[in-house]
Amino acid sequence: LEVTGKVDIKKVTDYIFERQENIRKHENADWLKQQGIDMVLGKASFSGKNEIEVNGKKYSCKKIIIATGSKPKKLKVPGIENVKYYDNESIFNINELPEKLLVIGGGPIGIEIAQAMSRLGSKLTVIQHGDRILEHDDKMLTDILLKQLQKEGIQFILNAEIEKFSSAKSATLKSKGNQSQEIEFDAVFVGIGRELGLESLQLKNAGIEVENHNIVKDKYLKTTNKNVFVCGDVAGDLMFSHAAEFHGRILLNNLFSPFKKKLNNDHMSWAIFTDPQLATFGLNEKQLKERTISYTKLEQSFKDDDRAVTDNYQYAKMILYLSKGGLFKKEKILGGSMVAPNAGELIQDLLLANTSNLSINAIFNKIYPYPVASRINQQIIANYKEKSLTKTVKKLLQTTFKIFS
Repeated sequence: LEVTGKVDIKKVTDYIFERQENIRKHENADWLKQQGIDMVLGKASFSGKNEIEVNGKKYSCKKIIIATGSKPKKLKVPGIENVKYYDNESIFNINELPEKLLVIGGGPIGIEIAQAMSRLGSKLTVIQHGDRILEHDDKMLTDILLKQLQKEGIQFILNAEIEKFSSAKSATLKSKGNQSQEIEFDAVFVGIGRELGLESLQLKNAGIEVENHNIVKDKYLKTTNKNVFVCGDVAGDLMFSHAAEFHGRILLNNLFSPFKKKLNNDHMSWAIFTDPQLATFGLNEKQLKERTISYTKLEQSFKDDDRAVTDNYQYAKMILYLSKGGLFKKEKILGGSMVAPNAGELIQDLLLANTSNLSINAIFNKIYPYPVASRINQQIIANYKEKSLTKTVKKLLQTTFKIFS
C-alpha cells in the first residue's frame, strides 16, 4: 500500500491531546478532591522527619509516600542550546513535521518515537552509543526489530555519540575508533532516559539517604526513615507506569495489613510499542544464570504459524524459559520474550502462568479459537512436548496403544 500526500501534524497532535484528556479525567486535582482527598499544589520539601513544607505551610503526618516521578535526561553536548530539540514530553507540542529528524538514543523512547515520526513522513536517523538497540532486551529479538525498522527507511548509526552541534542544523558524530562525521537535521529528539529530581525535596531533613542519585530503600519500599516510602519512578527501580501501580498495591497492603508484602520484580513485564512490538516478562537468561537456576530454553519461529502467514509476519519469534521438570515436578514458565505485532497482548497467557506458578499444561490444555494469534503460545509448548518424547517413551506409547485400543 502506497499513500501520497502531506500529514496535517496539527490534526495528529490535536487527536493525541484529546485522547490524553480522556485518559486523565481520573488523574487530576479536581477529580481527586471529589474523592475526598485534600490537595495542595506547590513545591514540597521535607522540614523534619515527619513533616513537609509546601508554599510556606508545614504539614505533619504519620506516614509519607514520595511519588515525585522522573523527568527526561538533558543532553549535555556543546551547541545544544542552538538546536531545536524535543524530548518525550515536549514532542507532542510539535507544530511542524521536520523533514529530517535526528533521534539520540536507541532505548524504548527513542525507538518508539523514531518509528512514529518516520511513519508521519520525517526522514529518521537514530544515534545509539552502544552496538545494539534496546540493551535490556534479548539481542536476537532486538536484531529482528532493528531489521524491520530499517526496512521502513529508518537509518541507525551504532557505536556513535554526538561530539558537538556544529550549527542549529548539523552535528559532529564520533564513532568507534574516534572517526568523525557530520550529519544534518531539521530537529532533534533526545531519548537518553529519565532521571530523578531529588534536590528540592531536602531529603536530609528527614534522615533519608541517597546513593548514586537514588533514594535508598528496602524490599518494602521503605526509605532510611521508617515512616517514609517511595512509589513509582522515584523508587529508582523500573520506570514503567505499571511498575508504579505495582508499587501502589504493595504500599496499600503494607499500610493497612499486618501481612507485609515485599517488592519482587520476578514477574514484571514490559513492551516496546513499536510495530512489531517487543514484549518481555519474568526472568531473562542472564538472571537465571546469575541465580544458578536450571532451565530449558525454547525458541519458536512464527514462519509456519497460520495467522502469521495470513497477516504477513513470519519474521516474528519468541523465546521461553522453563523450569526443569521431573517425575513429580511440573515444568513451569520462568520468563520469556517475543517480537511480533501486538506482542504485548500475546504474552498475557504466558505472563499469567508465570505469575500464578502454573504448569505449562495450563497453556497446552487451553482451547484457543483458530486462528487467533495467541495460539503460538500453545504451539511452542506442543513442539517442546513432542521433542521431549524419548525413544523409550515412544515405544511405551506404542505398546499401550496396542493393548488398550
